[in-house]
Amino acid sequence: MQTEIIISGFGGQGALFAGQLLSYSALDNGLQVTWIPSYGPEMRGGTAHCTVIISDDEIGSPVIRNPKAALVMNLPSLDKYEPLVETGGVLVVNTSLVDRNPTREDITVILVPANEIAEELGEKRLANLVMLGALLEHLDALSVEDVGASLGVHIPEHRRNLLEGNLKALERGASLASSEAISD
Repeated sequence: MQTEIIISGFGGQGALFAGQLLSYSALDNGLQVTWIPSYGPEMRGGTAHCTVIISDDEIGSPVIRNPKAALVMNLPSLDKYEPLVETGGVLVVNTSLVDRNPTREDITVILVPANEIAEELGEKRLANLVMLGALLEHLDALSVEDVGASLGVHIPEHRRNLLEGNLKALERGASLASSEAISD
């Protein structure tokens, strides 16, 4: 089993952190993983994305052409990555910042108002984990519980106060993705 994922958004939205967390979780569960971050020169507001490959066997190349899944946190990311998701794959879209619906009908589309949910949880920086929870609900590679356990181990000490909120965000995203009508 090999799963390729792209996570993309503006700098400061936590796209790289979500990918890094997936990578730690894969390692913690004895899987092979690659994580390649990419970002513009801006600290916040520029583009940021990462590619994550999770596999139970050696990974031949860290390059992704047609990912099984894409998590897009803004409109430029949707425009760029929607056409690349493999047929039968998963596209998770942050409807808080994306003002159009995806057009593909050969993939599973999960629409998540991630910013609104994060604000309901009391911390706008949790939108990335709301999105990640929704994605995990539709991938076989890792579970929300796997990622939550890794978060508890790998969260930096100066962010420990956000642990409970991050776990709630993962669960809310997964819950939303399992209960909402999803287009295939």
